Amino acid sequence: MRPVVTDLTDADPSTGSLLWPEELRGSAVVVKFGGNAMVDASLQRTFAQDIVELWHAGLRPVVVHGGGPQISAMLDRLGLESRFEAGLRVTTPEAMEVVRMVLTGRVQRELVGHINAHGPFAVGMTGEDAHTMTAVRRPAWVDGRPVDIGLVGDIVDVNPGMVRTLLEQGHIPVVSPVARGEDGQVYNVNADLAASALAVALDAERLVMLTDVEGLYADWPHSTEVIERLTVDALDELLPGLASGMLPKMEGCLRAVRGGVRRAHVLDGRVPHSVLRGVLGETAPGTTVFPDAGPDRAS
Repeated sequence: MRPVVTDLTDADPSTGSLLWPEELRGSAVVVKFGGNAMVDASLQRTFAQDIVELWHAGLRPVVVHGGGPQISAMLDRLGLESRFEAGLRVTTPEAMEVVRMVLTGRVQRELVGHINAHGPFAVGMTGEDAHTMTAVRRPAWVDGRPVDIGLVGDIVDVNPGMVRTLLEQGHIPVVSPVARGEDGQVYNVNADLAASALAVALDAERLVMLTDVEGLYADWPHSTEVIERLTVDALDELLPGLASGMLPKMEGCLRAVRGGVRRAHVLDGRVPHSVLRGVLGETAPGTTVFPDAGPDRAS
């Protein structure tokens, strides 16, 4: 392996190579790319380096990307309303056209380009391709009452065959979170929840969520103390009281770990190489969710 990154504390000082847990070789790692890392050119490059480093280390990375800032900017440019309810974008039919255009025509292509600057690795696809993801319209509630959030979908089925094929051929799938329903309708799926569903379907060892905060705060907004480790049962108790922006991420972590993923990380994407630190698991700059049995079982 030719190491891309040599400035982590988890490196062998004699060689500069990263000390990867041997048991992770050949394992799928699903990484949700979002937050400030998506709009900062330097962080985009280091993210791509991290993903390629995972590949060189013998892991099988899969990237699911968001595109919130870019979608909002395009909606503003077109004079269309940009509104959120329960942490999810309200998606009208007109907004859905913009979502598909921005995610698959811009964000995905830029990310594929950054990764492929290091070699012929990345292949772009969407949840629509080969019926990889099937969604139904997602209900939402605010203060105990239902609200209409439009064409927002919740994943009800994942067929990971195409993703597995790409991984077996040595590629890095880059997935846009757009899915089709059995009714033929195309849905905007929250990227955190899409990454979670795909991680479960792939029997992934790790789920990594990048965001633009330090992690899950213990008592937001009164404290900025980050909860570094918690079990899914503890997370389940905290979930109803979380701020809307963090809610889909932590819901995704909860679903993933209960579905068999051994660790889920919510990491500060503003920290360079946070993906590598998260997968290594010892100096993860954020919050790590474990099964109820605790860290010893998940290590």
